[in-house]
Amino acid sequence: MGRQKRAGEFPALDRGLPALILRTHRYPLHHGTLGAVRSLGRAGVEVHAVLEERGNPAARSRHLHRALPWGPPPGEAEPVIDHLRGLAARIGRPALLVTVDDAGALFAARHAARLREWFVLPDVPADVPARVADKARLAELCAELGIAHPPTAVPAGPAGVDAAAGRFGLPLMAKWARPWHLPPGFRSAELVATAERAHELYAASRAPGQADAGPLILQELVGHRGGDWFFQGYFDESSACLFGGAGRKHLARPVHAGHTVTGEWVANPELEDLARAIVKAAGYSGAVDMDFRETADRTYHLVDFNPRLGAQFRLFHDARGLDIVRAQHLHLSGRPVPPARPDYGRTLVVEDQCLHHALAHPTGLPAALRSLAGAGERAWYARDDRVPLAVVGAHGFGRAARGAARRAARPLRRPS
Repeated sequence: MGRQKRAGEFPALDRGLPALILRTHRYPLHHGTLGAVRSLGRAGVEVHAVLEERGNPAARSRHLHRALPWGPPPGEAEPVIDHLRGLAARIGRPALLVTVDDAGALFAARHAARLREWFVLPDVPADVPARVADKARLAELCAELGIAHPPTAVPAGPAGVDAAAGRFGLPLMAKWARPWHLPPGFRSAELVATAERAHELYAASRAPGQADAGPLILQELVGHRGGDWFFQGYFDESSACLFGGAGRKHLARPVHAGHTVTGEWVANPELEDLARAIVKAAGYSGAVDMDFRETADRTYHLVDFNPRLGAQFRLFHDARGLDIVRAQHLHLSGRPVPPARPDYGRTLVVEDQCLHHALAHPTGLPAALRSLAGAGERAWYARDDRVPLAVVGAHGFGRAARGAARRAARPLRRPS
């Protein structure tokens, strides 16, 4: 299918409904935030975003109306509600609330009744986002509904870790059930190659202050030769899909345990139907980002169910200019969402992470350069919005300089 949009086909968004992009986890290089700013801003919507104080590429986007100050941790209900009330006062009229991380999405669902005084947000049962986002509870939900899911264990002690390693084999996946509670420096998921490393992670999960993020769950690494897939979409209050698509990960970082670095929009009706059925069975509404792993028998195992806008959602930008956050804006402003015109073969690349991977694996450099040159969507670069890429570059140079300084500070080893 061609990639040229036809003039005048994209339905106009309601410019009287501004948007607030809410993120609660400090991570300046979150390209999903910039993607949401650009998507709505280009459509004429006034876009506000909660951003870190310094070094955020989205803050330099020409499509951002205003960067708003960071708030208190989402676990503290009243301070966060007071903060959001203050942000709403600065915006001056009701705004669409777009959550781009799990903690923000769960907070918005729990306190939707109060937030609707100032914001427009999806109508979802308060307990559903927490049930699907918690990786231990998701395993239970899949078992209850008969949904294929990687075999999972929640060890109750060191013997349980050994039992899981023996049952699943190595390597296996280790995950924190509620990673949005992790302190800085911890990965939400890790590919574990040794039993010793699994024991280290289990011990960390039992440390003081880690209870909110736990328990640690261990999973069999299914489908490591079949491929990584994802589905993203937007669902109405009856859990009907108004817009969505299936994507294949060509590269993830970390491999098998991370987010999409390069991906492609693929025609996969089987996976799309499965994702829609899962959302319907869960009773969820709103934006969704789901990860799947395909086994050799073409069974798709649900790996993650993220109840919010996915960072790579701009991959699913169709032939008329519709995407997931625009579908959400249309629906929640009372306007019809037209049927999607899929742009199969469209690709997305996260430039800095693609280059980092290529430099760590030099044999992959030619493929990385081809991905950068041929991508239909780039996370940071846009012809009409070039400054954010320069900010990302400054971050990269800073990391390189710190790495060089660490290497220079190491004592020289004398030859033996």
